[in-house]
Formats: sequence, structure tokens, C-alpha cells
Amino acid sequence: MSHLGIILQARTGSTRMPEKVILPFFQEQSILDLLLEKVKMINVPVVLATTTNPSDDRICQLAANHGVPVFRGSENDVLDRFIQAARQNSFDKIIRVCADNPFLDVAGMKTLVAEFEQSDADYLSFQLAGNKPSILTHFGFWTEAVRLDALEKAQQLTREKLYHEHVTNFIYGNPALFRVLFIPASPEVYSRTDIRMTLDTPEDFEIQQRIFAAISKENPNFAIPEIVCWLDRHPEILEQMKLEILKNQK
Repeated sequence: MSHLGIILQARTGSTRMPEKVILPFFQEQSILDLLLEKVKMINVPVVLATTTNPSDDRICQLAANHGVPVFRGSENDVLDRFIQAARQNSFDKIIRVCADNPFLDVAGMKTLVAEFEQSDADYLSFQLAGNKPSILTHFGFWTEAVRLDALEKAQQLTREKLYHEHVTNFIYGNPALFRVLFIPASPEVYSRTDIRMTLDTPEDFEIQQRIFAAISKENPNFAIPEIVCWLDRHPEILEQMKLEILKNQK
């Protein structure tokens, strides 16, 4: 029987905005606090994978505050960090969560878990118009699912730095070598290209902090439809997002 688990990757080192995941984001909570609360709603085992860098001791402490176990591995070879974390926790199917997505959609994550538990795919995630995997978009709403043996195969097949830094890139980029499947994203966002909820820069942090606080006031249990509705009522924010999307092309 397969053993599925969530691996949340986080570190304080970031070129564009160091410590973004542990800074106060909403009501004294950091983005990492919010994400740890979200992933614990899914009712599958969760591990936080961070680096051996002493600056990430604070991330370990934060995980401990939430009762989430930690794996510490390579800072730059994130692919290896995931493989070792999965092996240590006996996960053969992994839900990969990046710590720079404060608007992570819990409903979408539950859908992905349910589909992946029944699937023989090596890789499963959401897809936007133009056959674009959600990980290559600026939305920041979705996670992705991957098998441990697919990660191990990728590790054996490529030494390229890009593929060791971006865990799943080699897998979904080589559908001839792996069984790659997608779930169409929600109709509200399927064809949108003007929404950026992934957080890389101080500008992103400032915009998203405002949005999170404003939407939470209207509806603390907001999901994608509420976010889209709020953004469409605030075209000036969408304009700011378009500028950030241009500056941070994926």
C-alpha cells in the first residue's frame, strides 16, 4: 500500500527577499505559520524540509511550535532534499508544497490528494490554459504531486543544476519518460494571466499582505472564488500584479 505524505519546503535564504517566510504577515503570523496550519487540515503526514544552514534553525523552531517534524538537507540540491526527506519518512507518494504561497488553496490540495491516491501517475498537478502546469504560473494557489521513484529516476538521469534546484521540472518536462497527468484548474482562473499570488519580492509581500488582511475581514475562510472576486473589484491591484509578473517572468 502506498504511503502518501506532504513535504513543505522552506528556508530563510532567498535572493530576492530573505526571511520572507518567517516575517510577520497577518496578525503576527508568518507565511510559514499560515501554511503549516493549512497543510495540517489535509489529514496526511506532514514534514517540513529545510536546510542544514544554521540560519534555518528558526524554521525548525517554528515547525516544532506546530508539532510538525523537520528534515534538514542540502540547501541548493532541493531534489536530493526531497528524496532524503521522503525516504526518512517512508513516503512513496509526495505532495510538494512551496513556502512562498500564502494563498495556497486547501480545497485544491484535497482534490489533488484524493486524485493522486487513486492514480498511477508519476506526476500530477493542476493545469492552466495553453497546457501550462500550475507550477509555471504566478498564481501560487496549487500544490503538485510526485512519486518518490520518479524523483529518484530524475536524480539519476540529470546532473543539471536547474533540475536539482527545481524539484519536479525534469519530470513534467519529459512526458516521454514519466507518466504526467493534469487536472484542469478552476474555471474562474483557467484562462487568467493577470493574477500573481506567489511571493518572491518585497513588492509581492506588501501587495499580498494587504489583500490577505482585506479578504480575511470579509471572509476568514476565503478560497479561490473569493480571491478572484475581490481582485476584480480592485483593478488597481491587478495592475500592480501585472507589473510584478512582467518583472518576474517564469
